[in-house]
Amino acid sequence: MAVDRRCSIVVDAEGVSFEINDVTAEFPWPEIRSVHYQPSPSGKHLMMGVIHLDGRFYECVVEAKPRTRLGEWLPRLHAVLGYYRPMG
Repeated sequence: MAVDRRCSIVVDAEGVSFEINDVTAEFPWPEIRSVHYQPSPSGKHLMMGVIHLDGRFYECVVEAKPRTRLGEWLPRLHAVLGYYRPMG
């Protein structure tokens, strides 16, 4: 889970959820073609995108405060996505 004052990203056994300004979008694993994530160029945000099976792209950006939190989120996210969405 990555959370800031207006947005959140949750990756769990059910899939991926984005909440932006109290609006939630849920993406169950069977409906996800791929998940992409990276730090922002400034190193202050986690940027995550979900590509739906129908090709639509959804994105959520969460601010890492303090900035060191981004360094905590990235390896955890890698491990969780590797567990629920193994490549191969």
